[in-house]
Amino acid sequence: MIRVLVVDDDFMVAKVHSGFVARVPGFTVAGVAHTGAQALAEIEQSCPDLVILDIYLPDFSGLEVLRRLREGAAGVDALVVTAARDMDTIRTALRHGVVHYLIKPFTFDVLRDRLERYAEAHHRLSGSGEVAQDEVDRLLMAMRPGPVDLPKGLTPPTAELVSQALRDADGDLSASECADRVGLSRVSTRRYLEHFVGAGKAKVTLRYGSAGRPERRFRWTGGAG
Repeated sequence: MIRVLVVDDDFMVAKVHSGFVARVPGFTVAGVAHTGAQALAEIEQSCPDLVILDIYLPDFSGLEVLRRLREGAAGVDALVVTAARDMDTIRTALRHGVVHYLIKPFTFDVLRDRLERYAEAHHRLSGSGEVAQDEVDRLLMAMRPGPVDLPKGLTPPTAELVSQALRDADGDLSASECADRVGLSRVSTRRYLEHFVGAGKAKVTLRYGSAGRPERRFRWTGGAG
């Protein structure tokens, strides 16, 4: 499990973000902090893998938290979630090595996308030994957010239904099986599934039967390519 510390001065926002994190498989909330000092203390005490960090904190800014983390020995990653959208803040955060920068407000789907991409890179980096250039390229690509806009004719609510069906499946699904679960036509469902494959959110494999064309089977990867 990837352990996450949620840092936000607003108690309700911190609760919402903690709920978001808890809904993403493979992640658990290790703690919550509402000030910069609390954040640094929690990081030292609980050693999370990732900090979801607001910039506007009552004692000192999230940028100062980042600076102190980078000066110290804490091996923790940071994902900034903030209303700050000025270039100076964004530039400073990026220079401090944040894995993502999300501007409030954002949806659960947006945060989930960033967490899933972080998880892929985190697990790959947990290995040892040497890697080739193509593996480095895949690591860098894993941290990049996917396309925001859906192709013409596809809608976010339906995309969420189809993606959730894939996530909940025990293994892979055909377009027909997925369509039955979400109550859509096979043709419509197939368009969403193929979009997820193209966006790197799902993998497709071919199942060969005794006769006829092979069946395309889809499995959610959350960005694993």
